[in-house]
Amino acid sequence: MARRPMNTFGNLLRAILLLSVCLVRPVAAQPLGIACCDADRLYDTIPSLFYDDTDYTPQGRLRWNTTRYRRKIACMAALVDSLALPIIALQNVENETVVRDISAACTGDYIYLHRTLNTLDGMDFALLYYGDLFFPHYVEPGRRYLYVEGTLRRPVGRKPGRRFRTDTLGLLLCGEARTIGRTIGELRDEHPGTRLVVMGRLPEHELEKYGLQDALARAEQAGRGNVRSTSGWRMRDRIAVDTLLRIVAGDVYIRRFLLDPAETRPLATYDRRRSVGGTSRALPIYVYLE
Repeated sequence: MARRPMNTFGNLLRAILLLSVCLVRPVAAQPLGIACCDADRLYDTIPSLFYDDTDYTPQGRLRWNTTRYRRKIACMAALVDSLALPIIALQNVENETVVRDISAACTGDYIYLHRTLNTLDGMDFALLYYGDLFFPHYVEPGRRYLYVEGTLRRPVGRKPGRRFRTDTLGLLLCGEARTIGRTIGELRDEHPGTRLVVMGRLPEHELEKYGLQDALARAEQAGRGNVRSTSGWRMRDRIAVDTLLRIVAGDVYIRRFLLDPAETRPLATYDRRRSVGGTSRALPIYVYLE
């Protein structure tokens, strides 16, 4: 039987087309990691003139003194360094002094952003971030929320430093689920085109009507949560992501040093009035985005 001649020109053409597709295909930016941590009412030791923090003073009910404060700062810094993510939101910190002390105790090169929210308990939100990747240009504190909008600069490909992709990212930190709908609606109107990432106390349902997707839905369906009660693990805090962003991974951050060695639960700072020296009664949550 006669041998069929090779179609050399056709093979060459297909190879050129395949090479051209590979060359023009956009290289994805490296995934962005964002975490949200509850500092579990991290006060300094100085009495406030504007709200009642007497429990968290050396003469108060909890005997909150410099030694305990420094230990809590060291715990929070160890958590931030363990996460090692470029953007970390902090909940329930009293003031800028507390945030500055956490940042100074970290080995990572973090810049901090803090705003006073004028809440009845004195608790604020703050942001730790890498200054070479995220550049805030708008900050709006409100009732139990903090909104930070900035330019995100992410390395493209496997060799950081050569090419970067920039996006406008809006970070919304929330402490009250019932007001989140109105807040998001106003932000959508005032900042159209900004890709939102919402963290903190969020409603369990109806996030999609705000153009958001629950980054921790799979983790919750698998039975994981970031707080422990008598009925089991519960996802008290959430991260919701703009539908224009792709979720690579989202979960609860669990490490042995965050857990009570005697029980399977987060190790809090206090067990009722007894100091146990833990980090928080709530585990951190995180998401990776493309």
